[in-house]
Amino acid sequence: MVEVLEELEKCCDTPVGRLKQVVDAMAVEMHAGLASEGGSKLKMLLTYVDKLPNGSEKGTYYALDLGGTNFRVLRVHLGGQRSAILGQDIERQPIPQHLMTSTSKDLFDFIASSLKDFIEKEGNGLEQPLSRRRELGFTFSFPVKQTSVSSGILIKWTKGFSIGDTIGSDVSDCLQQAMSRKGLDVRVAALINDTVGTLALGHYNDEDTVAAVIIGTGTNACYLERADAIIKCQGLLTSGSMVVNMEWGNFWSSHLPRTSYDINLDVASPNPNDQGFEKMISGMYLGDIVRRVLLRMSEESDDFGPSYSKLATPFILRTPLMAAMHEDDSPDLSEVAKILEEVLELPDVPLKVRKLVVKVCDVITRRAARLAAAGIVGILKKIGRDGSGGIASGKFRSDMPSRMRRTVVAIEGGLYTSYTLFREYLNEAMTEILGEEFSSHVILKVMEDGSGTGAALVAAANSAPEADRVQLQ
Repeated sequence: MVEVLEELEKCCDTPVGRLKQVVDAMAVEMHAGLASEGGSKLKMLLTYVDKLPNGSEKGTYYALDLGGTNFRVLRVHLGGQRSAILGQDIERQPIPQHLMTSTSKDLFDFIASSLKDFIEKEGNGLEQPLSRRRELGFTFSFPVKQTSVSSGILIKWTKGFSIGDTIGSDVSDCLQQAMSRKGLDVRVAALINDTVGTLALGHYNDEDTVAAVIIGTGTNACYLERADAIIKCQGLLTSGSMVVNMEWGNFWSSHLPRTSYDINLDVASPNPNDQGFEKMISGMYLGDIVRRVLLRMSEESDDFGPSYSKLATPFILRTPLMAAMHEDDSPDLSEVAKILEEVLELPDVPLKVRKLVVKVCDVITRRAARLAAAGIVGILKKIGRDGSGGIASGKFRSDMPSRMRRTVVAIEGGLYTSYTLFREYLNEAMTEILGEEFSSHVILKVMEDGSGTGAALVAAANSAPEADRVQLQ
């Protein structure tokens, strides 16, 4: 078992030199994805979001967040200053099972009815004058080909939805028509994903925010790119900046420290050769990589006891359970013993073996966190914010040297916010890669609810009355 662990440690090793190779590979792939469609494993999708909220937004805005089997409706009241959210109401609703495979009209009519009920319950002081059309931000966390800031074509459904007649349609239009049928005068001002919402919320709170990363069950990143660096749509954009949705879960490089466990997990997955980066760093997969290592250990030794039936069950060890074992600080590792017995049906595992289990969790988590840090620095390198002067092409507009500019990355997702050791490993790796001096200018700021509040803020920044707002420079 110790040999299995030693081999794992060697294969998962992420010395700073290797992390810097991942940083460079990320920046190069970003360039390639911006140069041409299909030029990189990174899709580098245009979001058409060229106005981010800056604090001047005032009034009441709505958001609709459809990301899975639940959806949420929000009302956000903005006070016209940075970070001035005066009030917020949120309502969560499950989507009835049958609507997930019904028709487009049925699904969107249900959503529009819920929105109508919600609007009719407007609280004190938040009433809109009836003459003014309400503006809504729509967070739609499914693969979409964006066609403008407020419209996009559904490529395919995921997460248990299967509604054939929506594919190839503009999802904003589907919602807009349903709202009209319900007699609602509401305009979809923005169609975004949760990563873009997180960037918007970050930028609303702090104007130095240039990127957003989500590391939870899945993972993704987006950032603010200069229009003249987006070569694949030259002519479409002339000035300013645009948010680019990287879809970085699909990033791949030969520098990533891949093991036989990763390869087997990938082969057994519904999407082999896809989402390679996500499979090494996100909460969906970490617990299962650990399970695969423990299964191999149990095959090499009888210290787990004669039965390891549950160890052979894919995804039985969820990442929160793995984190609980990893962070067990009791002298006899009682939490580890409890999870091994209750979840994996491994009773009476000796303490020395429990210690090995914690070590396996540590190796897999540390690798994930350090690779995520390298990905973040890759984005900073691409935009000339990593202190190296890097491969950022073209002119750099700033009145102070890029070496010392304060740079904020908005970050959301349970792996970073709730898993202390993951967060510590990620932060430590950021300092190692950037160097002590420069890393103090890079701030990772935790955001909460980019997919809800963030969507309302993007709607506010892109709402009709404010169409003449200054573009991002």
